[in-house]
Amino acid sequence: MTDIVPNTYLPIGRGLRGRCPRCGEGKLFSGLVNLRSKCDRCGLDYSFADAGDGPAVFVILIGGALVVFAALITEVVYEPPYWVHAALWLPMILLVTLLPLRLIKGVLIALQYYHKAAPGRLDEKGES
Repeated sequence: MTDIVPNTYLPIGRGLRGRCPRCGEGKLFSGLVNLRSKCDRCGLDYSFADAGDGPAVFVILIGGALVVFAALITEVVYEPPYWVHAALWLPMILLVTLLPLRLIKGVLIALQYYHKAAPGRLDEKGES
């Protein structure tokens, strides 16, 4: 059991830190969410990385649920005017969407590398 734990958390930790999924030293991102072309330490080509819309979907679903739940509780308990809702929830939406986007993208790319994820392919008989 102790051998499994470090291997399970290794790609997640590297992804959260925005580090290369292979060596853990080089940077994964060149901007907020822009991927580098390769690792500056070990030379791993990041062209395999295709997180697609996955990070955005996770952020929208989780962040949206948190903000809507908080807004509903605030409305039921305090009944503030609409301008207070706008002042509270517009900045909160920015915080819960922009901050975790890089973290989730890094984790998904690191897990993609760790599990050797590849696009689906059909064999010669036309079966998957």
